[in-house]
Amino acid sequence: MMKKYFLLAFSLLFGLSQSQIIRKYSNEFLNIGAGARGLAMGGAVITNQDDVYSPMWNPAGLMSVERDWQGAAMHAEYFESIAKYDYLAYAKVLEEGVFGVSVVRLGVDNILNTTQMIDSEGNIDYDKITKFSQSDYAAILSYAFRPGGNPKLDVGVNAKIVYRNVGKFANGYGFGFDVGAIYKADNGWKFGGMVRDITTTVNFWTINQKELSTVVNGEEFNPAPKDKLELTMPKLNVGASKLFEINSSVYVLPEAGINVDFAKTASLISTDFASISPYAGAELGYQKMIFVRLGINRFQSITDIEDLKRKVSFQPSAGLGIRYRGLTLDYAITNSGIGGSNFYSNFFSLKLDMGAFRND
Repeated sequence: MMKKYFLLAFSLLFGLSQSQIIRKYSNEFLNIGAGARGLAMGGAVITNQDDVYSPMWNPAGLMSVERDWQGAAMHAEYFESIAKYDYLAYAKVLEEGVFGVSVVRLGVDNILNTTQMIDSEGNIDYDKITKFSQSDYAAILSYAFRPGGNPKLDVGVNAKIVYRNVGKFANGYGFGFDVGAIYKADNGWKFGGMVRDITTTVNFWTINQKELSTVVNGEEFNPAPKDKLELTMPKLNVGASKLFEINSSVYVLPEAGINVDFAKTASLISTDFASISPYAGAELGYQKMIFVRLGINRFQSITDIEDLKRKVSFQPSAGLGIRYRGLTLDYAITNSGIGGSNFYSNFFSLKLDMGAFRND
């Protein structure tokens, strides 16, 4: 029985037995985003994430880092601390642009491997229970610049190296690119877009056939060549925002836009060519020191398991932030986006802006 539970968990985490070359949710951990500010606003920061966290939303936003360097860190835990998500980043102003480096990890640790607990004669030996981790890593190198020195247009590029590991059963390496841009109009509006995996991100898997065979009905597992190659198709995020000053101390910054997957998904608008889901969010700031944020994202059409009726689900989010000189602490809370879900995740992020400290 425990072996069956292990097999179920393993299948959910990896899904090797049902592999396909193109997977809708390949490298999905890179679409979570980073920084509690952006997460609290439902990802509505494609045009206004103006700091070291921008590579995860739109690398063009790095051009708003105007002095010295910034560093950032974020930690979050999903599903009652079963999965842990961490992010570290650094951005440095160069002569004609801004360079950034980011490291991401999403992992489930201490998964029990019970495949060797029962021997061929049915004897149970708990000492043969081992543990392993399923982890996804990414290193992202970013560069933002202004083509031709145009102050209205910022452009950014991400180069991604991905490493994914499923204990001693399998591991994979991948690489890909993102491209983003932000246009600042004279009337105060900002328009931006980011194409994730613009060249199609490729993951190459190495599978330990001997180890994996122990959880596939005890039979030898021989994956086809196509099962060792995984492609992540491009995704498009576009948005528009404008800052409204209520008075000298208070402002409101809303953004709205759409996320486009070039595949058929559960989004509200879904075709064989593309699926479209809207998003929106806003930030209320007081003296650029205290912030309140709200957002909504991931609209989907799902079937209720109780009455089998179609319904719309979405992911709400909210958060707070406080800034003192060059130090900013942000908090966000979201649920899983599944209707009626009680799974809430908390995000904490910290940012150090050395340019603001030295300017003071």
